[in-house]
Amino acid sequence: MSKNYALQAEARDRVGKGAARALRRENKVPAVIYGDGKEPITITLPEKEINLEYNKGHMFTTLCDLSVGSDKHLVLARDVQSHVVKGTVEHVDFLRVSPKTKIAVSVPVQFINEEQSPAIQDKGVMNIIRYEVELVCQATSIPDAIEIDLTPFQIGDTIKISNATMPAGAKPVIDDRDFTIAVIAAPRRAEATDDAAEGAEGEEAAAEAGEEKAEEAAAEE
Repeated sequence: MSKNYALQAEARDRVGKGAARALRRENKVPAVIYGDGKEPITITLPEKEINLEYNKGHMFTTLCDLSVGSDKHLVLARDVQSHVVKGTVEHVDFLRVSPKTKIAVSVPVQFINEEQSPAIQDKGVMNIIRYEVELVCQATSIPDAIEIDLTPFQIGDTIKISNATMPAGAKPVIDDRDFTIAVIAAPRRAEATDDAAEGAEGEEAAAEAGEEKAEEAAAEE
């Protein structure tokens, strides 16, 4: 699991669209902390710092040590509203978490031991269907990734979620079927060669048929 990142926030009393626009003009981003059976807290964040963390791409899977004055909150970003043109952060919803909190979160799939895989050694092409899988896990134990060992796979095999090493305490949100993660196909070059060979054979057969018809016509004459 990734190390927590930290942010310093300020409490705010003003709410609403007008107040939010005024805060953004001051280079501040409105946000809210909710959950864990406690009252929501409205806050503001420094624009530069929150955009820096957002652009790292980790906010939805990494916990944040969020300070509001002298109070400390362990939170996870659950929703980020961004500007439609600039892409900058305009509002953040943070969920309070504890070791008892369970959440659904998307985790990347990581393929390992490619060099030991017979399929990869035979130039197989891996078509990935799911780059991420949504898991249910403890908020304080979000895995960085789920791993799939490619060692056993051959060309033509289908890689399922059951082939993944599931982190302790985590399980897929989709639990009613063994869904596909990737498919290992034959090399494209080999397929193209086979198609070309089949085309050549067809041309030869057509030529032979034409020669036979010409010979029959000459014999009749």
